[in-house]
Amino acid sequence: MKNWRLKEIVVMSALSVVFAVVYLAFLPVGKILTGFFGPIGYDFIFGIWFIVSIIAAYIIRKPGAAFLSETIAAAVEVLLGNAVGPILILTGIIQGLGAESAFALTRYKFYNVQTLMLAGIMSAAFSFVWSYFTSGYAALSSSYVLAMLIIRMISGALIAGLLGKALSDALAKTGVLSSFALGKEQRRKNAA
Repeated sequence: MKNWRLKEIVVMSALSVVFAVVYLAFLPVGKILTGFFGPIGYDFIFGIWFIVSIIAAYIIRKPGAAFLSETIAAAVEVLLGNAVGPILILTGIIQGLGAESAFALTRYKFYNVQTLMLAGIMSAAFSFVWSYFTSGYAALSSSYVLAMLIIRMISGALIAGLLGKALSDALAKTGVLSSFALGKEQRRKNAA
C-alpha cells in the first residue's frame, strides 16, 4: 500500500463499511431463499458478498484493493454483529483472495467486463472450496454440490461482476471519482 494515496484508502474503507451493511441486509434474503430451495438458495445471491472487492478494484485499480476491501468489509460485518463471528473475517479474506487472483492474472492491467466477471467467478470458486469444508457440503450429493458451485459462479459473474461494474460506472458518471482511474477513464470516453 506504499503507492496508495490517502483518498484511495478512504474510498476503499468507506465502500467496505457500506457493503458490510449491505451484506448483513442480505442475510435474511438468503435465509428466505434457503427456506424455499434448501442450501442452494444462498448460492443464487452469493455474488452480493463479493461485490465490494470488484467495485474497489475497478475504481482504484491497484494491487490489493480487492483483497483489502473484502477483508475490511468482513471485519466490519463482524463488528456490526454478524452471528457467524470472527471466522467470517477468514471468509472475507478467502473471498478477497479469489477476486484479487483474477486481477493478478491480468497483472492489474485489464479492468474490462470480462476481468470483473472473472473476479466474481474466482471469488465464488475460492469461497465455495472454503464452504465445502466448513458447511458440510460433503454430506450432499455430488450433483447437488456441482449445481451449487455453478450457480454461485454465475452469481459471482452477474451480481459481483456485472452489477459491480454498473454501480461503479454510475458513480463515476456523477463526477465524484474524477481523480480515480475509473473516473479518468470515463472522462476519456466522454471526450472521444
